Amino acid sequence: MSDYKDLMTDMGERARGAFAALSGITSAQKAEALVAAASALRHSQPGILAANAQDMIKGRENGLSDAMLDRLMIDAERLDVIASAVEQVAALPDPVGAIIDRNERPNGLIMERVRVPLGVIGIIYESRPNVTADAAALGLRSGNAVILRGGSEAMESNRAIHAAMVAGVTAAGLPEHAIQLVQTTDRAAVGAMLKAAGLIDIIIPRGGKSLVARVQEEARVPVLAHLDGICHTYIGKAADQDKAIAIAVNAKMRRTGICGAMETLLVDQDYPAPGPLLRALLDAGCEVRGDDAIMELDPRTVSAEAEDWDTEYLAPIVAARMVGGVDEALAHIADHGSHHTDVVVTEDEAVANRFIQHADSAIVMWNASSQFADGGEFGLGAEIGISTGRLHARGPVALEGLTTYKWVVRGTGQIRP
Repeated sequence: MSDYKDLMTDMGERARGAFAALSGITSAQKAEALVAAASALRHSQPGILAANAQDMIKGRENGLSDAMLDRLMIDAERLDVIASAVEQVAALPDPVGAIIDRNERPNGLIMERVRVPLGVIGIIYESRPNVTADAAALGLRSGNAVILRGGSEAMESNRAIHAAMVAGVTAAGLPEHAIQLVQTTDRAAVGAMLKAAGLIDIIIPRGGKSLVARVQEEARVPVLAHLDGICHTYIGKAADQDKAIAIAVNAKMRRTGICGAMETLLVDQDYPAPGPLLRALLDAGCEVRGDDAIMELDPRTVSAEAEDWDTEYLAPIVAARMVGGVDEALAHIADHGSHHTDVVVTEDEAVANRFIQHADSAIVMWNASSQFADGGEFGLGAEIGISTGRLHARGPVALEGLTTYKWVVRGTGQIRP
């Protein structure tokens, strides 16, 4: 452990030096560096795909689920999406230096709140190698230095993507240590990151319950948590039937392994067409685990157990139950949800507004698929994750979420009486 403490001290000190250097870099220079990084990703396609193929082979040998393999896999199309996301971040407005608000006091003092970077950000994540590029791009654009620790299952992919990103940004004149990758898969290195107070300013975990729980338990550094996505879709009695089917099937089956996938379907007992809704899911290849009322509608359904209401499947499985109106749906979500993304499907605006007001979720949607719970779809270019907590940032954490603020007071010689 002492070796990893030394490693993290060394990486942290280099990161703090890079962070200081970034304060003198213009917004245009940061944008140019990210465009160069995107170009390097595309130029490095053969090496990145070969590295990913190694990870995929190991993943299959180690028994990774289909959902985890889907998160891990990179092909030419996905790599182009990763590079495009970096370019989108480059094109976004730079939040650093933006004046949040301004107030002139009676004595003539001008008070401003101005956005500034968080500092050195440690990001711990699993499976998805695209996070390596997303996190590096968002960190750099918002003026932060990042220390990345990806999961062991994606180590070769992460190394290749990291190398391409560093090649791009350094060619554009930015410090190479603004983007660092922990090169070991030893879990003890994570422990050293979590205790690196004074070197790392904030830790962002992105992964399953066990990872987030460990980070929250062991961290001596502030944590911005990305928890699991137990996302609900409530079909109100006034839902349009075509919309209900399209939204439910898309929310579950478009990509089952992402955190915005629907895991629980709540159907109003007065919704007139529950049978076609369930048939559409079942015909699409989804296993439906239902309560007694749901099971009466289709013999292909199976009985839900108590733990199903609290499960993030990340697979073509959904838990489904009948509810007696919007308030019962909200009560179920309050008891079993993860405060990630919850959806109401209805043509009744009063019901929709009640759901929106009372669903205690980072993202609440009306008549839209929960698969839109993604920073790119929010116009943010990319995201570090979906924050389900209440402090600092909530929902998709992108550029603005990676800044804080300082007060700037401008005077003309005022003294306090």
